[in-house]
Amino acid sequence: MEFTTSKVKSLIIEKLDKYFATSYKSATPTQLYKAVALVIRDILLMKKQRFNEEARKQKAKKVYYLCMEFLLGRSLRNNLYNLGLEKQVRDAVRSFGANLDNLYELESDAGLGNGGLGRLAACFFDALATCDYPAMGFSIRYEYGLFKQKIVENTQVELPDEWLDTGEVWQMPRSDKSFEVKLGGRIEENWESGVLKVKHVDATVVEAIPYDVMVSGYDGKGVSVLRLWRATAAATFDMKSFTQGDYFAAMRSDNEAEVISKVLYPSDQHFAGKQLRLSQQYFLVSASLQSIIKDHLRVYPSLNNLHKKVAIHINDTHPALAVPELMRILMDEYSFSWERAWYITVNTIAYTNHTVMSEALEKWNEDLVKMRLPRIYQIIKEIDARFYGEHRDSYDDAIARMSVLGNGQVRMANLSVIGSHSVNGVSALHSDIIKESVFRDFYKILPERFTNVTNGIAHRRWLNQSNPALASLVDELIGEGYKKDASKLIELKKYIGDDAVTKRLEQIKHQNKVAFADYIKSTTGFVLNPQSRFDVQIKRLHEYKRQLLNVLKIIKKYLDVKENSNLDVTPETFIFGAKAAGGYYHAKRIISLINCISEEINRSPKIKSKVDVMFLENYNVSKAERLIPAAEVSEQISLAGKEASGTSNMKFMLNGAITLGTVDGANVEIAERVGEDNIFTFGLRTEEVNKVWQAGYNASALYSTNAQIRRVVDALRVGFAGQSFSNIADYLTLGTNYVADPYMVLKDFDDYLRAASDLDKAYADKKKWNNMALRNIAEAGIFASDRSIREYADNIWHIKPVNFTEEE
Repeated sequence: MEFTTSKVKSLIIEKLDKYFATSYKSATPTQLYKAVALVIRDILLMKKQRFNEEARKQKAKKVYYLCMEFLLGRSLRNNLYNLGLEKQVRDAVRSFGANLDNLYELESDAGLGNGGLGRLAACFFDALATCDYPAMGFSIRYEYGLFKQKIVENTQVELPDEWLDTGEVWQMPRSDKSFEVKLGGRIEENWESGVLKVKHVDATVVEAIPYDVMVSGYDGKGVSVLRLWRATAAATFDMKSFTQGDYFAAMRSDNEAEVISKVLYPSDQHFAGKQLRLSQQYFLVSASLQSIIKDHLRVYPSLNNLHKKVAIHINDTHPALAVPELMRILMDEYSFSWERAWYITVNTIAYTNHTVMSEALEKWNEDLVKMRLPRIYQIIKEIDARFYGEHRDSYDDAIARMSVLGNGQVRMANLSVIGSHSVNGVSALHSDIIKESVFRDFYKILPERFTNVTNGIAHRRWLNQSNPALASLVDELIGEGYKKDASKLIELKKYIGDDAVTKRLEQIKHQNKVAFADYIKSTTGFVLNPQSRFDVQIKRLHEYKRQLLNVLKIIKKYLDVKENSNLDVTPETFIFGAKAAGGYYHAKRIISLINCISEEINRSPKIKSKVDVMFLENYNVSKAERLIPAAEVSEQISLAGKEASGTSNMKFMLNGAITLGTVDGANVEIAERVGEDNIFTFGLRTEEVNKVWQAGYNASALYSTNAQIRRVVDALRVGFAGQSFSNIADYLTLGTNYVADPYMVLKDFDDYLRAASDLDKAYADKKKWNNMALRNIAEAGIFASDRSIREYADNIWHIKPVNFTEEE
């Protein structure tokens, strides 16, 4: 069907009449936005049905992607762009006296994610659809997201993220595909006719109701579906308690069930939070696997070929319970033997590891798992016992480290490795590290399981949609083929040294800075200077990402300018965007520190003209789409060996920002592509970090002997904007129950300043800087999520695109 402007207008009018009983003349902006969204949703549904029908005809193998978060951002603009309907809809909306850009702003970012893990999943979904792979994702329909961040008196405050008012319109309820999930209770086992029958009794039964969100691929046939589960009570309403006036008891089952899908990553600093998180993870995998099995049996008569027609991917350890849950379904519900069920499970499931930090490798209290998931606990015990029995003779010294159960804990990363046929890291360095450290013992036994797929980004979203002026220049220079094949960006290299092209690149960057400054002023009142250099660090707030290192550099610059107001420096604006977990006190104090420095600087216009700091409140995908095109410096400064990959580094690179970073994660591969002259690296290498720890790192000695470090740390004790940050100074120099400066901020500080100084010198030569920016853009194609997905498809999932004939 062809969707002309006239056709789109009539469809929007029809939706306004049907769902809102109004005309375009009387419709509110929100009603018009929702009508447009409903039209696009219908178009996506038709496209999805055609795609699924062809996939069924071809009996194509399908991938199911399980992740606790999908950071989708806004859906309207992305789907319009990918469907090629933005012009028609813009013209239709204009004929109603409205502006499409204003409608975009009405949509809240979907509250389904937090950081890089969720954004990666969203980028992968765009690529899966664009490359025509049969795919479905699973996550939870969080009613209040992670949280909405407010900065009150320079302190982060967490508020509910009420995103569903404008986000729900993209979701298609599928109550016909709901499933029951059992928590708690006990297990009864009986032998019947030589077959062990397992009954889960006295359990709390939660109903998982699915809502489907469709994501269109770009310029093709593919549509990916993200199924979000909402938790409700399966039990009938307790009318007896209600009639007797015990309303709390009457609603107890509803409340206990519905809390599962209320909030992403609830605080787990108490027992109730730990129990809720475990319940969330099992709820996700149980509902999802039941759905996968049902879909498979709709096409095939048996589950014997499940591993040949289905690939299940667990993104990080949150969905690791998919391993024992698939075993439970195969054995308890379909009477498979352990051996056959295990063969199918291992050959169906693949696992991506996203961290090398031991504290981030999930471990659950064994008693909690036994109480909350009694049948799953039995299966985990058997998995562990069989793995131990198979390998204890050859690897007796390492078997304890590889066990799933140990020290009263259930180790989810070990469960993921044992239960998967493929384990991959997300950058070349990260994949080497997990083989050498985290999973060293497993790699010795099962080397064939380990591989690498470097992360990627949805380049169409982060270039064409977010930075249309730059995209237009790229179109003009090399054509539009790069939109489907990002490797063609390399053709831009022939324009390096072309003064006319690099001058236009500089003008586009300045226009983007002005646009971002205007946006910030209109929405927050904060005044940015677009003549200054925009230096940006946007990541969730965590110690290993070392926002604190950046802050110490800023303090040093601030003190320099404060002591010598005539100091000749390049004007700089440091922009941060980050959320800290609600219970992560130290991270929240760093956010307070950033905001206090910003407040103090803004009291002095003379200092502000040379060094400025802004904290971007409630950072999300939509704000990133405005900020990244304006950025000139990309801060990627994690302690070497701690960042698995990073993807903001790729987005900045694609938009012509230059990386200032450690030799960590995907920074290594960026440096290999652009060359050492087009990136600024500093700090210890991974192997050097390990040697320093082994030799005995003494941060206190650094503080005592290095005047520059002492000056900056002492400034923390004095404080900013009336607040002392002695606790952060102590964290860096003294320690209490922990090692001082555990992420070597002070150790890397001098070399960080050296690299920043080198960057200053390069920035002073505008011609050189602009050519560096162009080289970064030209080399960014390798970091497209389309490439990542093809590697997963070819090397891990073994799936192929759905083929369409010309007539289709």
